[in-house]
Amino acid sequence: MENPSMDGWHRVDAPEVPEEGRVGSVVLDGRPVALTRCGGRLGALENRCPHQGGPVGEGSIENGWLRCPWHGYDYDPLTGRPPEGFTDAVTAYDVEERNDGVYVRLPVREPVVRTVADVVVETLVMHGVDTVFGMVGHSNLGLAEAMRKAEERGQLRYIGIRHEGAAAFAASAYGKLTGRPAACFAIAGPGSTNLITGLYDAKLDGSPVIALSGQVPSAVLGRGAFQDVDLQAVFRDVSVWNATVAAGSDHGELTALAVKHALDARGVAHLVFPDEVQVLPSDQGPALPIGRSAARCTRPDEQVLADTARTIRAARRPVVIAGAGARDAYREVLAFAEALNAPVLTTFRAKGLVPDTHPLGSGVLGRSGTPVASWLMNEADLLVVVGASFSNHTGIASYKEIVQIDDEPSAIGRFHAVTHPVLADAALALTALTEAVAGATPVDQRPDVAARWALWRAEKDRRVADDRGRGVSAAAVFAALSEALPGDAVVTVDVGNHAYSLGRYLESHGQPVLMSGYLGSIGFGYPAALGAWAADPTRPVVAVTGDGGFGQYAMEITTAVKHAIPIKHVLLDNHGLGKIAKEQVAGDFPVWHTSLHNPDWAAYADLCGATGIKVTSRDQLPDAMTRMFTTPGPVLLHVEQDAALL
Repeated sequence: MENPSMDGWHRVDAPEVPEEGRVGSVVLDGRPVALTRCGGRLGALENRCPHQGGPVGEGSIENGWLRCPWHGYDYDPLTGRPPEGFTDAVTAYDVEERNDGVYVRLPVREPVVRTVADVVVETLVMHGVDTVFGMVGHSNLGLAEAMRKAEERGQLRYIGIRHEGAAAFAASAYGKLTGRPAACFAIAGPGSTNLITGLYDAKLDGSPVIALSGQVPSAVLGRGAFQDVDLQAVFRDVSVWNATVAAGSDHGELTALAVKHALDARGVAHLVFPDEVQVLPSDQGPALPIGRSAARCTRPDEQVLADTARTIRAARRPVVIAGAGARDAYREVLAFAEALNAPVLTTFRAKGLVPDTHPLGSGVLGRSGTPVASWLMNEADLLVVVGASFSNHTGIASYKEIVQIDDEPSAIGRFHAVTHPVLADAALALTALTEAVAGATPVDQRPDVAARWALWRAEKDRRVADDRGRGVSAAAVFAALSEALPGDAVVTVDVGNHAYSLGRYLESHGQPVLMSGYLGSIGFGYPAALGAWAADPTRPVVAVTGDGGFGQYAMEITTAVKHAIPIKHVLLDNHGLGKIAKEQVAGDFPVWHTSLHNPDWAAYADLCGATGIKVTSRDQLPDAMTRMFTTPGPVLLHVEQDAALL
């Protein structure tokens, strides 16, 4: 369309004017128009069949009639009138052939009407939801339009992804990093069911997420129509709150409740929007967040505090184990540990909460951990566990005397009894305990921490040097990454052998690590990096994956390219599902169907518009890491890894 005039006439580009006996679709002033030529005359019709909205411009002219491509309804190609006996008609527009081209006159646009979708999106924004990951489609267009307007106002960031599963993982990672919800967004049926895996990741790791689903029109809902799936039933288990927004609902209030439940219950809140409800006119204002929630600042019971402090003062070798729930209380964790000269071990999900360079920092405990942490736990006479979930992968010694601090009642004694349960906010409890144990004289364990690190670093150096001529060792990769990683970076990691190696070998200076903890879902790593970037675009984001995990969402690198998201991606390629092959051998099974046929991942990144770098030997790592972090935009560092050198 060129040169729109003030009187409603719009010029059609010459290549879009159809030949005799043909029909075509054009967009004029943002509106769909079907242009026809029949009997030497031009016609212009609204490109919408009155039967079910089919695009008549994609139909054909047969025996002088324009046939709709969807269900074969016929209309006059010039006037839009139906054959005798039918009453529906396609709206016709004036059309003129002038010396400088073909012009179509469109009616004056109807005033823009505020809709239910506007109320919903404005309420989300008012409640602090500033990011949506999703895919626009036919059953969520009303919501998409409201999001477009909010984005135009500078209130919302929308990141269109290539697979809805990536949207859910990204939103989950956003919530894990910030404690605030982002939204993921999909159509009815398969679009929404594709969200489920990422939402289970959010559920099991306690990440707040808002899931928004389009739905088929209410008139056909429950009747087996195309993409008619009972989404409330599908999302019932994965969500902490789940509602369908109807025409007569209080639309702002339901949206406010979704955010409230996601935050209060640290989980997934889900809203379903039938197609026609999204575009209903509404003069309702957004629901406001004032007075809808309060901070979780539970103080410890005074008697419990006194009893716990007495136990800690009597301990000779107390050890602190910090979980992901202690991340917002890291200052208090350190102050408490320093008062006792007690080592701080972390769960894998809490890696980076205390820097490995701190004199009391002792690395990760458990299957993905260091012998530093496990030795210190085994020598301890008291474990002070803060915000940890007692996963069997972490392996907190249940036979030890344990103080457990958590603000969630269901987390206390979740897997086994603990000696001293403390239901309280971590920061408040630790501050009170630090004051209460003043003057305690346990063993100063800093020399033990230093000695164990010296042993472990010597062993790591030997593993870095290992070279069988079949690729780079994992220890070498993470030694190089430890040196190059920016201090303010966020690291996301997938599931597989590379994740175990990262937990063991990467020495964190306080950089947080995001992972699919309890669900342990392969494919999390790269979409999570999209979410981490959206949470704070000023921070460097590094995704660490294997070839198996990245292969599941490999097209999301084009999402990073499109949105200029500068993810730095370290891909350890062992040409297989290495962890599964290892488990097959450990279980006395033959290795079966775990090998993978991969592209050259660096070349693939280049084809997608990112920068690809390939490493095949250890000596190439330092320069490759430097190049990765200094190259603008998304970068994929493809490391050919020796699958046996974990």
